[in-house]
Amino acid sequence: MNQNWQERTRPVRLEGRYEFQDYSTLRDFLERAAELSEREGLYPDMGFGRDYVNITIHVEEGDEALGDIQHRFAELLDQLADETTH
Repeated sequence: MNQNWQERTRPVRLEGRYEFQDYSTLRDFLERAAELSEREGLYPDMGFGRDYVNITIHVEEGDEALGDIQHRFAELLDQLADETTH
């Protein structure tokens, strides 16, 4: 997981931000992130502007700590962002 991610405690979550060169690149990332969410069964909150996206990954209902599932998903998003910008 890269330094874009911050662990928060109240409520427990991972927060990350990616910035892109233009809207077209951002849109490509969002479409690919949606496919990743469907495949992994994990649906983070996403808010975006013209050239950035803020992502919040929450813990599973009933869990009190971040687990491998959330950290792995963040790593997959990191890889996706790298692939999208190159």
